[in-house]
Amino acid sequence: MASDPEAVSVPGRYGALLIVLITSYLLSAFITKRWIEAVQVVLFTVAMLLALRSAAISRRAVRVVLYAAIIGLPVMVFLAFSKVTGNAGTGTADIWTGLVLLAAAVMIVHRVLTFGAVTLQSIYGAFSAYLVIGFMFAAFFAAIYHFSGDKFFATGEVANTQTFQYFSYTTLTTLGYGDYTAKYSSGQATAVLEALTGQIFLATLVARLVAAYRSERRG
Repeated sequence: MASDPEAVSVPGRYGALLIVLITSYLLSAFITKRWIEAVQVVLFTVAMLLALRSAAISRRAVRVVLYAAIIGLPVMVFLAFSKVTGNAGTGTADIWTGLVLLAAAVMIVHRVLTFGAVTLQSIYGAFSAYLVIGFMFAAFFAAIYHFSGDKFFATGEVANTQTFQYFSYTTLTTLGYGDYTAKYSSGQATAVLEALTGQIFLATLVARLVAAYRSERRG
């Protein structure tokens, strides 16, 4: 727990966050309409606010993040869907989305690591952070795509929300099916970073939490 007297002291609760993230993925996987991207941006902002609710940070920091989310959400939705801003606006919105998710992942992991004991909520938090990381890299891949003249995959496959998330999670889990491959060095470097992140995250945090939780249950 943070030493700041104004730090948020509520225990971490991540069940609702995990449900929001799973819902977001299922909606984007089965609905290919353009409006689903706006819905997903809203859900990602909700996910960040849920992570903020359980974060062990000062109330002043909570207010700053909250105001940034409230102001940034409508602006980024406008940039993403306005024909005036074009690819630059959409790419900027993708970067903002990725940064929002990065903030959520950092808050979740930090809070989980400060738990006095391994609980079911801490495991929910770890899995939530893992899903957030996948969404985050998908947003960064989309930003690279929009800033590269709508080009990303090596053999010219269709690039959209669904394919970027598919590519992101197959990279994060190091499945490497090979049906989607980044063409440019920026996308390749980001994919390598995601693969390394996924391996470190599963091997050090999730596996450790699950093993500790089982030990405590048996004890």
